[in-house]
Amino acid sequence: MAHHETLSETEARASRPARPSLRDADGRLPHESEFLRQLGIRVREMRACRGMSRRELARLAGLSERFVAQIEAGKGNVSIVRLLRISMVFRQDRPAA
Repeated sequence: MAHHETLSETEARASRPARPSLRDADGRLPHESEFLRQLGIRVREMRACRGMSRRELARLAGLSERFVAQIEAGKGNVSIVRLLRISMVFRQDRPAA
């Protein structure tokens, strides 16, 4: 009987109309893409406020320059550890008040 129930559930799912995907081309949900976009803007602003090049930020954070560029473009799926590295660079390099 359990096999019959599973088959019925499968048939029911197959007969439903397909829902349009809410994910973007990178497989992210809209709020995830917006978060990464805003994060990239903030990293770029912080770097610019300090007169720092991408290369310099990448070197100090132990990341590749290409990865920093991806983050700033809102494309890099940054881990919390990599975000910590970037934030520590900004924390150490505060502009004079």
